[in-house]
Amino acid sequence: MEYIESIRALEILDSRGNPTLKVILKSSNGNISEASVPSGASTGSHEAIEKRDGGTRYLGKGVQEAVKIVNGPLSELLNGESLFSQEKIDRMMIQEDGTENKERFGANAILGVSLSVARAAAKASGRPLYSYLGGLRARYLPCPMMNIINGGAHADNSLDFQEFMIRPIGAATFSEAIRMGSEIFHALKMILKERKEITSVGDEGGFAPNLKSNEEALELILEAIKKAGYQPKTQVTLALDCAASEFYDAKTKKYLEKKKKNQNQTFIQRTAEEQVSYLESLVDRYPIDSIEDGLAEEDWEGWTLLNKRLGSKIQIVGDDLFVTNTAFLKKGIELMAANAILIKVNQIGTLTETMEAIELAFQNGYGAIVSHRSGETDDTFISDLAVGLGTRQIKTGSLSRGERISKYNRLLEIEAELGESAIYSDGNRY
Repeated sequence: MEYIESIRALEILDSRGNPTLKVILKSSNGNISEASVPSGASTGSHEAIEKRDGGTRYLGKGVQEAVKIVNGPLSELLNGESLFSQEKIDRMMIQEDGTENKERFGANAILGVSLSVARAAAKASGRPLYSYLGGLRARYLPCPMMNIINGGAHADNSLDFQEFMIRPIGAATFSEAIRMGSEIFHALKMILKERKEITSVGDEGGFAPNLKSNEEALELILEAIKKAGYQPKTQVTLALDCAASEFYDAKTKKYLEKKKKNQNQTFIQRTAEEQVSYLESLVDRYPIDSIEDGLAEEDWEGWTLLNKRLGSKIQIVGDDLFVTNTAFLKKGIELMAANAILIKVNQIGTLTETMEAIELAFQNGYGAIVSHRSGETDDTFISDLAVGLGTRQIKTGSLSRGERISKYNRLLEIEAELGESAIYSDGNRY
């Protein structure tokens, strides 16, 4: 049985130029496996906590303490453990940390170790990571949710909604879905240029123009879909990540156009019911089939209303609401607050807990969407995770920026490896 011989960590930079961790694991047969840890900008308040150094170095965002934790306590705890004891190893780290939110060791330190163990075990088994994670069921290529206009915390523009996405549901294969997305992305760039709009991109690779409204962004995307030669709704649908916690005023319990307010422009504010009605009107007017974080994470009543009004028509996705945590997901299931969960490995901090969240979602008829973070690396673990666990959906950014493209390229490799057994999903598990 192959075992962990050594674990060490290195401070590297993520796609925003902020420090993060790379964990390097050496197994008893001499193989080396690595995993790099992402970081979010728009984060749920209940996410597992990253270990950051504070102080002035890297503006307080250094991870030297997390590196020391990997190289010291975690390495000492796990050296000699079998590579194939994933759940045991993850539980050992959780127990040794001893806090509810991984505050002592840091979710970034724990996650880097957890993912590197899985990679090492896959390598030792002689199987691709997706096959090691999922076995025979690992043959569904996920429908990509491509973020082609950025707003919110991911862009310095006037849009409070964080992501405007396309879903190429009409593709026959994953590679065709990528081609469709790329063509629409470049069509959108041409349209923006013609209108003398900004064509610089945000954190996740989508364009970040200063637009007057969410509707204007949706109209531009529809125009790009048609310009690229595709049919909205039947071939390509739209999806939103509102990230509503970012523009929710807890004191007044209102949703407001915060960016316009901060720029001393006329802004709109809405109650929870008005926010639900607004989202419903967008679904009626545009081919939107998925809305993520349409309401704030603490607004459970609003979420229940949203799911009641739209849950039978479209996908209602909880991200900040659930933070890949089974305790919050169970509450959402009981309250009928959504019908899908966004899966981010660093929100919870171990592979075992991530897989438990996906399994609980599937057991209760929820969809699951494996997702990147806005602060990414070129690590492609989530591509294998989406295929391995058959989530049939992935959200990993636009058709630009290398840290986003690396995930798509890995999925293209997986599709080629699977050959005729590969099945492209339109995003519907059922």
